[in-house]
Amino acid sequence: MNKTELLHWLQQQNRQWEAFLDQIGEERMDQPGVAGDWSIKDIIAHLAVWQRGLNARLQAALRGEAEPPPLWPAHLQADDELNAWIYAARHGSSVREILNESRQVLQQLLAVIEELPDEVQIERIEPAYYWLMCS
Repeated sequence: MNKTELLHWLQQQNRQWEAFLDQIGEERMDQPGVAGDWSIKDIIAHLAVWQRGLNARLQAALRGEAEPPPLWPAHLQADDELNAWIYAARHGSSVREILNESRQVLQQLLAVIEELPDEVQIERIEPAYYWLMCS
């Protein structure tokens, strides 16, 4: 997959995601019980934090900089600890704030991908992971 194809795919996936969120409706996104005590809002917030971290790593790599520090306290290492921290940090935010953040990190990701060289190739190496290869 090349850069243009990746951008197109991400935009298509985002349209499907937004349609899914529209079906749920903002008024129901705060209801707990989707995954344990988590609501859809909590899940979106969780994904946005992880995406923000990925964006920061990609931006640093493009600039030839060291990997940035994580967005959470450095002493947190286990997934359950990180998830609990993200939940606690973002749970009090409104649905509107979380949706805006989620959309913002997507736009940041698209901007980072736009900065990639045109000859970049993206290879799928596992169901959820991609590898960028520059010639």
